[in-house]
Amino acid sequence: MYSRPELLIPASSLEVLKVAVMYGADAVYIGGEAFGLRAKAKNFTKEEMIEGIAFAHKHDVKVFVTVNILAHNDDLTGVREYMEELRDIKPDALIIADPAIFTIAKEVCPDIEIHISTQANNTNYGTFNFWHSLGAKRVVTARELSLKEIKEIRENIPKDLEIESFIHGAMCISYSGRCLLSSFMAGRDANKGACTHPCRWKYAVMEESRPGEYMPVYENERGTYIFNSKDLCMIEHIPEMMESGIDSFKIEGRMKTALYVATVARTYRMAIDDYRKSKEYYESRIPFYKAEIAKCTYRQYTTGFFFGKPDENTQIYDSNTYVKEYTYLGIIGEKNHLGYRIEQRNKFTVGETIEVMKPSGENITVTVKAIYDEEGKAQENAPHPKQVLYVDLGIELSEFDILRREEKQ
Repeated sequence: MYSRPELLIPASSLEVLKVAVMYGADAVYIGGEAFGLRAKAKNFTKEEMIEGIAFAHKHDVKVFVTVNILAHNDDLTGVREYMEELRDIKPDALIIADPAIFTIAKEVCPDIEIHISTQANNTNYGTFNFWHSLGAKRVVTARELSLKEIKEIRENIPKDLEIESFIHGAMCISYSGRCLLSSFMAGRDANKGACTHPCRWKYAVMEESRPGEYMPVYENERGTYIFNSKDLCMIEHIPEMMESGIDSFKIEGRMKTALYVATVARTYRMAIDDYRKSKEYYESRIPFYKAEIAKCTYRQYTTGFFFGKPDENTQIYDSNTYVKEYTYLGIIGEKNHLGYRIEQRNKFTVGETIEVMKPSGENITVTVKAIYDEEGKAQENAPHPKQVLYVDLGIELSEFDILRREEKQ
C-alpha cells in the first residue's frame, strides 16, 4: 500500500477555495493581492484569506499562499510588510521562488513552512538539499523533470524534505515558467505575475538554413501556433506517479472556474483513492476518469516531460482554443420556499436537461422544473450573468453541488 499523496488544488477566489475543499483537496494554494504569479487572477483580500483558511481548516485541509514573484529592489519593502500580514493570518505554508523573499519570510514568519516554487528551477537533488539546508520544508520540481529524475532526487534527499510536482494543467514554453516573451512583446513581466501568454498566439516562423531541422509551420497559409503546448494530464498514470516518491500532486489553474476545479479535483481524488484500494479497480475505471476530466475546458493532453522529452506531438499547431464539452451554470446554495439558491454563470432554461455534479462522485441528470428571481417571480430562463436565482430541479440537492450542461458537439 502506497502512502496517500497530498492532492493540492488551486483557487482563484473564496468561492473556488470552498469548492476545492468540498471536492477532494487535501490542500489549496491561493494568491494574495500582491507578489504572486497570477496578477490577473481575482486573488484574495486579507479578510477572504482569513475566512478561507478557517473554512479549510474546519475540513482538515491546508492552505498555502503564493509569494513567488522574482522580486526587484522596489518590491522588497512591500514584501516585508506583506509577510507581517501573513504572519498574523497563519497560512500553512508560503510558496516562494526568490532567495530575498525566502530570507524575509524566514525572519518574519519563522513558524510558517516555506515551499520552494517551481519558478526556482529545481532540477537536481543538490538544489533540493541546498534549500533544505536553509530550512525549506518542500521543493516543487521543475516541470522539465522525468519520473526517473524525480526518483533519483527522492533517493538523494532527506526523508523529511517533501517533493511536490504538477500532474495536471497548462504547460509553459519556457523553463519552469521563467518566460521573457511577455515582457518583450507586451511590456508585461511574466516573472512578476503579469504574463499575457504570448505562447498561445499565432506565429509564422521562417527558417533560413538549419539542415535537417523542420518546424511544422505550414498547416495553413496564416501561420501556426508553434509555441502552444497541450495541457498536462497524468490521470492514466497514477501508479507511476505514486511510485515516484512525490509527496504532493499539484494541479495548475489559479485562474480557472469552480467547475474546472471541482471536476479536476474530484476526478484525481477518486483515481488516487481507487488505486490505493486496488490497482485492478483503478485500471478498470480509467475510461470513467478520462470522460470526467474531459468535462472541463482543456487544450488536448500530454504527459509532459515525465516519460522523456516532449516531441512535436505535444504542441497544438492549428488553434489556441480550449475544448469545451460542458458549460458551468452555477453552485447550489441554501434552500428556501422557492428552491435552491444559485448565482447564475451561464444561461439555462426551464425544461432543459442539465447535470448535477456532486462532491461524492455522483452525476445526476435532471430537468429544470422552475426558475425564480429573488422576488419570487417565475421566469422561463436565466439570461443574466451572476443573477441570484432560485431553482427547482425536482430532487433534493446539497450545498456545493454544481450545475453543468453538456454542449452539443
